[in-house]
Amino acid sequence: MAKLTFSHDTYLSPFTWRYGSEPMQQVWSEQHKRRLLRRVWVALATAQCEAGLVTGAQLADLRAHQDDVDIVRASEIDAEIHHDLMAEVRTYAEQCSVGGGIIHLGATSMDISDNVEVLRIREGLDLVIAALASLLETLADKIVARADQVCMAFTHIQPAEPTTVGYRLSQYAQDLLADYEELLRVRWNLRGKGIKGAVGTSASYAALLEGTGMTPAALETRVMEELDLTPFPVTTQTYPRKQDWLVLNALAGLAGSLYKFAFDLRILQSPAFGEWSEPFGEHQVGSSAMPFKRNPIRSENINSLARFVATLPRVAWDNAAHSLLERTLDDSGNRREVLPSAFLATDEILRTAQIVIGDLRIYDGAIGRTLAAYGDFAATERLLMALVGAGANRQEMHELIRARSMQAWQAVQAGVSANPLPQLLSQDERVKEYLPEDKILALFDVRGHIGDAPARARAMAAKVRETLAESKTGHQAQVDRLS
Repeated sequence: MAKLTFSHDTYLSPFTWRYGSEPMQQVWSEQHKRRLLRRVWVALATAQCEAGLVTGAQLADLRAHQDDVDIVRASEIDAEIHHDLMAEVRTYAEQCSVGGGIIHLGATSMDISDNVEVLRIREGLDLVIAALASLLETLADKIVARADQVCMAFTHIQPAEPTTVGYRLSQYAQDLLADYEELLRVRWNLRGKGIKGAVGTSASYAALLEGTGMTPAALETRVMEELDLTPFPVTTQTYPRKQDWLVLNALAGLAGSLYKFAFDLRILQSPAFGEWSEPFGEHQVGSSAMPFKRNPIRSENINSLARFVATLPRVAWDNAAHSLLERTLDDSGNRREVLPSAFLATDEILRTAQIVIGDLRIYDGAIGRTLAAYGDFAATERLLMALVGAGANRQEMHELIRARSMQAWQAVQAGVSANPLPQLLSQDERVKEYLPEDKILALFDVRGHIGDAPARARAMAAKVRETLAESKTGHQAQVDRLS
């Protein structure tokens, strides 16, 4: 292990200082990890004390020094023996003159470190879930506030038919709610390795506990109660690495949902649309060369980090699929980076999305201009149905409307102040043969051509709030059950 001389004179990960909240950085800190290692050793010693293998004085000594982490000393030992967990054992033992000799009794490294990893994953998921719940609450408020605001919808990034701003926002909420439910499912199904020894058979514990009246299963139960973890019923030397894949898939799913929102926002912020924008600070600099620029840097950062998170489930897939027989070590190095980075990147994505959605700028004037320019084209569907209902030939009217629409489209593209399509069709004698002019013009009021979008938007906001309330109640019930 390298000497502990880290500074900005050496390479540091961006996740060390640039991305991620302080609570998430603490979860994945080396200090916290080593405190958790000692917590597991104390839990193991507690169960062994109940079995009569460890004295009360030895256990008390371990507890007294449980938080006395000394990374510098452990690093010195690691540099000599090249085994970071045993370096921590020896560091801890040096501090415990009475109990140091029984630390790690009967255990294999993964009995300790795998349970620690799950504890950290659980803490990380709790932070992600809480941040996503807050974001969903913010989004639900925005949906309700904009449920009735008519805007132009786009397919193929081309004007299509009207929708509402709230209904568009509800699409993002629906995806994020699915992510929320999946993250909860993964979180509540997390399992620790348990205390099962070198290949998962508990053979070392069976030998150790012989004559004590305590079984290996009872020892494991007692340790896991101390850690508030449920163990997998069967493991090898490690817990199944498929669990990491499930966790990273859930994080990548969340990242994907926010990627779509951020990408859509970038399109809507472009001058051709100009309908939405992310907040831009009074003293914020958009470009070093062009002082006028208002680049969507927060949304671009969401997209950048989300692409990174999307790559990580593949590494976890390989770790699970290539964990040959009872265990190989070829997952160890990458897991030191993959797990923290996935959580820190997702945490940063959520923090940024909360800022963007919480202060999302929606420009009514630009929305109105787009609707005025292109909304009339969407009304042609209503007009066609009305004409057929009045006795016209559907195919003939379709061709007539298509030709007039292309004529109007060229005028809009040329920059006319108003879309001429309503006049072109309301004054066409072939159309007036079936419908009066005032009826034709009334059909071009596309504000009424949004179906039940407002109701569906409000229903989605209500569903978000209902799910969040239920999950909070369910979470408290789980906590009460475990405590």
